[in-house]
Amino acid sequence: MRVDLAASLAEAQRTPLVIEAAAAMQRGEIAVAERLLRERLHTAPTDVAAIRMLAEVAGRIGRYADAEKLLVRALELAPDFDAARANYVTVLHRQSKFTQAHAEADHLIAGNPDDVGYLAVKAAVLVRTGDYDAALTAYETILMGHPDQSRLWVSYGHVLKTVGRRHDGVTAYRRAIALSPTLGDAWWSLANLKTVRFSANEVAAMRAALPQAERNEDRYHLHFALGKALEDGQDWAASFNHYAKGNSMRRAELPYDPAQSTAHLEASRRLMTPAAFAARAGSGDPAPDPIFVVGLPRSGSTLIEQILASHSLVEGTMELPDIGSIAADLSGRHAPDRAEALPSYLDGLLALDREGLAPFGRRYLDGTRIQRKTARPYFIDKMPNNFAHIGLIHLILPNAKIIDARRGAMATGFSAFKQHFSRGQGFTYDLTELGRYYREYCELMQHYDATLPGRVHRIDHEALVADSRTEIERLLNHCGLGFEEGCLNFYANDRSVRTASSEQVRQPLTSKWIDQWRNYAPWLGPLAAELGDLAK
Repeated sequence: MRVDLAASLAEAQRTPLVIEAAAAMQRGEIAVAERLLRERLHTAPTDVAAIRMLAEVAGRIGRYADAEKLLVRALELAPDFDAARANYVTVLHRQSKFTQAHAEADHLIAGNPDDVGYLAVKAAVLVRTGDYDAALTAYETILMGHPDQSRLWVSYGHVLKTVGRRHDGVTAYRRAIALSPTLGDAWWSLANLKTVRFSANEVAAMRAALPQAERNEDRYHLHFALGKALEDGQDWAASFNHYAKGNSMRRAELPYDPAQSTAHLEASRRLMTPAAFAARAGSGDPAPDPIFVVGLPRSGSTLIEQILASHSLVEGTMELPDIGSIAADLSGRHAPDRAEALPSYLDGLLALDREGLAPFGRRYLDGTRIQRKTARPYFIDKMPNNFAHIGLIHLILPNAKIIDARRGAMATGFSAFKQHFSRGQGFTYDLTELGRYYREYCELMQHYDATLPGRVHRIDHEALVADSRTEIERLLNHCGLGFEEGCLNFYANDRSVRTASSEQVRQPLTSKWIDQWRNYAPWLGPLAAELGDLAK
């Protein structure tokens, strides 16, 4: 069955439920929008505009497989619905289905060669596959013809930052601000470089932009940016106030459920036992290629990645979602890059015999191959949330190395709280939830230390700063790598770095950030209370 696309879209524009849902999405009221759209589709199941909007709702909360199904249905009903196809490309590349994403993006562009939105979608896919030179060329081509597109200047700035062209990235972000003074993402992108100091006039401009910003997303980005600006000015109370407001606004729109991480911890203790591992010894794919760097965000994992990627035998890639996708498929649920654990997948994992585990190891290696740009035999997967999946990694990739990046609890917690993440870290927007998540992370790692002794190598960030050579030698030895001086001089490595620490790892080690959280100690009581004896 096909629908008349023009008529369907016109009807949607007159339908109160769809209009109300669009307004709710604009306000960041995702649950309200979902309820309204489901109500609409109950009575009008072929409303392709409502189907597309519901897919966008699913995508915003990380339910990408659900979004994909909805968009496939929309395109079955209306194959010429290009806006839905553009959403489809985004959902595919969020799930690491890059071959399909490239094909669908090319299909869009073939029919609309001058459409700036579709060209930008293709550029975003190129970024996700690490094709940064092609992505830069794509953005430069688009901006040459459309220099007034502020959001594209932000995306262009992100790629420039990633490849180490910081000055050009700053220029791109400032160009976006000049075009759209209330564009919170541009202000936050400048702040997130960690090297830009805002002038008094810029702080005043951000304050003026807050009441003018129409989108919730712009407002919380502005709060995070102001928090950083005032932190640089040592106005700790005002800074924390903005961080707290930004976090509160962001937390309100996320579906994160802390009980899920607790359930995963309990399931791991019950199911991931020495006997379970012994019964499956020798399973999985034997390839030794991957080096997993796990932990919590802002714990020093990017630094470890940079050190390892400075070795002649190791290639740095990025935070890869493939292990999370496998866990989601095993569970029958679909949330590959959300921070929440997936407790039910452990039953599915242990239902597999030796022959059933190896294909998942091969799937991981095949899926990540597109990210490998060199002939180096080893590569790094720096998805921090993979700490929740150590049992899975061990069973499907028994010769992979696993590194746990550990940093002091209060320092990690505060650093995560003041960091706005684009996606996947829902536990970071509330101090109590942060403390609980850190504590349960430590408990889960303790469990694997006991059940798989020696399998995980832990790097203490403070020890690494205090005696970098010793810690780096231990790290390389665990990975079976000989020592190379380049690993000590990691900051000279000009590789592309996508994370929020991209500029910090291009500088020598320093201890100045270790106790930074103490400036905010008067307001971090909920975090310390939840951490208990870990609060140091």
